[in-house]
Amino acid sequence: MKKMFRKLCVLAAIGAGLGANLANVAHASVIIEGTRVIFPGQEREVTLKVKNTGKQPGLVQAWFDKGDPSVAPEKLDVPFTLTPAVFRLDPDKGQTLRIIYTKEPLAQDRETMFWLNVLEVPPKSDASNQLQLAFRSRIKLMYRPKDLPGSADEAPAQVNWEVIPAEAGKGYALRASNPTPYHVNLGELELVVGGKRFDAGAGYVPPLGSQLFPVTGLNDRPAGDAQIDYSAINDFGGPVKGQRPVR
Repeated sequence: MKKMFRKLCVLAAIGAGLGANLANVAHASVIIEGTRVIFPGQEREVTLKVKNTGKQPGLVQAWFDKGDPSVAPEKLDVPFTLTPAVFRLDPDKGQTLRIIYTKEPLAQDRETMFWLNVLEVPPKSDASNQLQLAFRSRIKLMYRPKDLPGSADEAPAQVNWEVIPAEAGKGYALRASNPTPYHVNLGELELVVGGKRFDAGAGYVPPLGSQLFPVTGLNDRPAGDAQIDYSAINDFGGPVKGQRPVR
């Protein structure tokens, strides 16, 4: 298993490094049917389906990590198991993954985030001059304890924002403070000052925590009214636009 994982990771690294240049000739065939997994704390297991939309069979490996994608699966200690973890997936076929919670203790006053990795390796080619690439997809899994107050849909509108000097004193950043027990996932984020818009990237704000978002092109602290225009990502992967004032 270790040798196979190292081989798959080498292929995945090659694919990641060359993917931008080969975008027109190579693409992932194994598709995850969903952009995130919500795991209710009261459930024993949930399922997720993957499908091979390509014309060739592929070897698929799936595992969880805690946020560092470089750690090998056998070195990870996560409270979930996946069945099956390694499997062959034929063209136009699907496979249901069972995600089972092992009941190891997790925080009960907030969500805990993990990442699901799905690595696809194409069959070996007989052509000596053909480059083969492995593709890895990663999506979030949020463990959501039972009876958390409020709701995930309401969380983005409760985040507090302020402009602060960026790290190393160069430019400015937005500091987002999340008073809710839910992760707030942001697909787009802009600071609007006097009709001008400044890109602040994307990312997420952890529950009961804070996150910094560097603001591109902002050289002075806003002197007047400013607001945040955001596009939050809901449990179904859809964008939900909103606005928040800046302190």
